[in-house]
This record gives sequence, structure tokens and C-alpha cells, in this order.
Amino acid sequence: MCKLEDCTFDSFELLYSGAVDRIRRNKSNLSLKEELRKLREETNVDSLRQELERERSKRLDLEQKMNEVLRTRLEDSPPQPPRKQQSPSNNGTAEKQQKEVWSSRLQKWLYERFGVYIEDFRFQPEESTVEAEEPLSAKRLTENMRRLKRGARPVTNFLRNLSALSNWHSVYTSAIAFIIYMNAAWHGWVIPMFLFLAILRLSLNYLIARGWRIQWSIVPEVQEPMEPPKEDLTVSEKFQLVLDVAQKAQNIFGKMADVLEKIKNLFMWVQPDSTRKLYICLWVAFVVSCVLPYKLMGFMMGVYAGIKFFIIDFLFKSCPKLRDKYDTPYIVWNSLPTDPQLKERTNATVSRRLSCIEKVQPVVSRSSLATVPSGMSREDEAGRSHSTKKGPFHEIFNLPESERPLAVCENGWRCCLINRDRKMPTDYIRNGVLYVTENYLCFESSSSKSSSSKKNKVIKLEDITDVQKYKVLSVLPGSGMGISIATPSTQKPLVFGAMIHRDEAFETIFTQYMKIVTTSKPPTSAEI
Repeated sequence: MCKLEDCTFDSFELLYSGAVDRIRRNKSNLSLKEELRKLREETNVDSLRQELERERSKRLDLEQKMNEVLRTRLEDSPPQPPRKQQSPSNNGTAEKQQKEVWSSRLQKWLYERFGVYIEDFRFQPEESTVEAEEPLSAKRLTENMRRLKRGARPVTNFLRNLSALSNWHSVYTSAIAFIIYMNAAWHGWVIPMFLFLAILRLSLNYLIARGWRIQWSIVPEVQEPMEPPKEDLTVSEKFQLVLDVAQKAQNIFGKMADVLEKIKNLFMWVQPDSTRKLYICLWVAFVVSCVLPYKLMGFMMGVYAGIKFFIIDFLFKSCPKLRDKYDTPYIVWNSLPTDPQLKERTNATVSRRLSCIEKVQPVVSRSSLATVPSGMSREDEAGRSHSTKKGPFHEIFNLPESERPLAVCENGWRCCLINRDRKMPTDYIRNGVLYVTENYLCFESSSSKSSSSKKNKVIKLEDITDVQKYKVLSVLPGSGMGISIATPSTQKPLVFGAMIHRDEAFETIFTQYMKIVTTSKPPTSAEI
């Protein structure tokens, strides 16, 4: 009985599960049918089919009508001519279509091949970009000067070797170079020789970059000791460092300006004698280039350059008197004036003309007699009228009216007075202008608000016990930019530092000081 019950129970479970599966399938089929019906209602498939059938029937009707029209035209017209006229038109349209297809393909191929290069030739307005300027820094300034020196070292070494070749510093090297060059000039191989030397130099540089130690120079290289830059500098040290670098930059820019001004004045007929020589040489060279063949001209120029470089320049450098007489390029270049020299010449000519006018007209007008006091010469009047920005010169320093700055320092030298006897910072360093008269050394402080201020300094030249060039910072390269002056009234010498024209000021002070010391003192007008 138990077994029978178990079998019936299992069969009942199987029947029940089968019924459940059927119900689920029916439900799923019903849901799918519902969705399909909804989709048909939404998309209107039947209406679309009907519209498609209508369009097909319309197309067929149109094709039939077109065929009927063509048949009627063919029946009305003769058979041959229409064929001759129609076939070229069809062929022409086909040819046009083929040409359009080939042209489009060709344009596409050209654009794919050369489109990138064509895009580069499109004109676009230039974008104006303003570079940001770096602020002034003493460290940056010194580093840039060192970079400039390192960058210019190969050029200076090359020029030094050329000068050594011309001066026959090494007789064997110069003789070999002279023989090789003249042989190349004789056979017309000067340009290939220079190109070969350039290739050889690049090859040597490649080996040096690879780690080879190759040093060849006619003149031994002198390596200057490089001082390590200091990290912590005081304000005065930074100021002195900036002034030293500014002095070097000033000298470099001055030399460059001299060269450019001389070239400009040579071409602008400022000095007609020098420009006339250049003008004649250019005409001669033009005529020779038109008459002679280029091969002969190259041979003549090469031979002349070799003789000039190896022989004539050596003679001129060894014998300066010959150079001053016969070296035409050297004479012309040294005779060319710079713009400051032209200004001095014009001032000198104007003063000469004025002196000539004064000699021709000795009678003085009443107006001049009214302005100039009696018993005063023109030099006294010039000294009396000389003044600085803060007033007359003699009133600022409480000097006689006859005392005026020398012509060398008429505008003064910018400097700073370092009084090492004072301990206060305001009295220790003062910025101002230094003047030299016939008997006095005058310092006008820029912080003085009125004339005859206590901040101004006046030193008698005869009271000076010692004058020397002075270097504020001994660790810096160069000879410094200061002058130390010792007097009996000061325990430590006064220092006039940060002076750009230090050498000129020192020569002026020293020569005027020696004049007063060596010559006897003339009696003054008060003693007479």
C-alpha cells in the first residue's frame, strides 16, 4: 500500500508540473501575440504595403507612357538622322560623367597626397606675442655675462689662431699654411680647400663630443680661473657686482657702437676723403668684373689675399711706421669718426668761429657791458654762470666764483661716497656727483635739498695725502670701480665707489693733484 501511494503521489506531481508548464507557455504565447498586434497597429504595416503597391503601379504607368511617347517620336522622324544625333548626345553625357568621375578621383588623390603641403601655404595673420621680460637680478646678470663669454670663446680662439698664423707665431705652421694656400690658389682650389677644412673641423668636433681629447691650437689657450658664484651677498656686494657687470657691458656695447657708427659714417660721406677712396675702389672692381673672366678674377683675388694675409700684414704689424704710412685700410678705418667725435668736432669749430668773431669785433656792445661786471674776463663769466641742477656751482660749495669744474668733468661723475668714519647708515653711504676744479675736489650729495648743504663734501687738493685706485669687494674680478682719498681730517680714507668712469676720474684727480704739489703756490689776490 505504501508503495502504491508513493507511485500515485509521484504521478500526481508530474501531472501538476506539466500543467503548470502548459499554462506558462500559453501565457507567453498570448503576450507575444498581444505585442505583435500592438506593433502592427503602431507601425501600420498594411497601410505601408498599400502605399508601396500604389507607387509601383504609378511607376509602371509612367514607364508605359514614356515608351509610347518615344515610339511616336521614332515613327514620325526618319530612322538614320535621329540615331546619329542621339548617339553623340548619349555618348557626350556619358563622357561628361566619366570626366567628372575621373576629375573627382584626381582631386581626391591630389588632396590626399599634397593636401598637407597645400595647407602650409595658407596665409594667416601673424600673432603678435609679447615676451615676458625677466626682472633685474644680480645673479641672472652675472650668469648671462658668463654665458656670453663662454659662447664667444670659440670665435675668439679662431680669431686668435688666425692672428697667430698672420704673425708667424709658429714659423713652421705658418710656412706650411702659406704653401698649401698658395698652391690651392694657383690651381683654383681655394673654395674646395675651405670646404674641406670645415668638414675636418666638424669631424674633429664629433670626435671631441664622443670623448676624444683632441687639442690643436697655434696659440696655447689661457684658461681664466672661474670663481664660484656666492649665494649669500649683502646689499653693497650686490650693488658693486651689478656695477662691475654694467661696466663690462658698457665697454662691449661701446666698442660695437663705435664699429657700427664708423661703417655708417663711411657710407654716408661724413668724411669725404675716406668715402671717395671706397667709391673709386668699387668702380674699379666693377669695371674689372665686367672685363676679366671670373676664373682669372678668382685667381688674382686668391693670390692677393694670401700675400696680404701672410706677408704684408706681418710686415705692417712688425713695423708700425710702415703701417701708419702705407696701410690704406688701416689708415681709413682709424680716421673714420664716431658720432661723439663728430659732436666734439662741431663744438670745436663753433668755438673757433666765436673766437674769430671776437677777435674781429673787439668792441663790446653796451648790452654785454651791462651784463658783465667790469674787471671780469670771459673765463670768469663762464665760471660764474656754470651751475648745477640745484643752483650756481660756487654757491653750492661756498667757493670763489673763479672755481668751476674742469672740462673733463663739466657734468660730473656719478658715484657714491663711502665715509668709513661714520657708523650711521645714512651718513656711511651717500649717492651724488663728483667734480674736480683747479684747487678743490667737490662732492654734491643727491639727498641734499638745498644749496650749501652739510651733506656736500669739499676737499682741498693740496690737503690730500694719498690717492689710490680702490676695490670695494676684493673677491670680485677686475680692478674695481672706486677711488680712495686720504686727508689729515679723516681717520680712514674716503672712498668714492660705484664710479663707471673710474679710470678717467682717477687720471684727472691725480694730474691736478700733482700740478698743485709740484708747482709752487702763486700768491693770491688777498695777499697782494
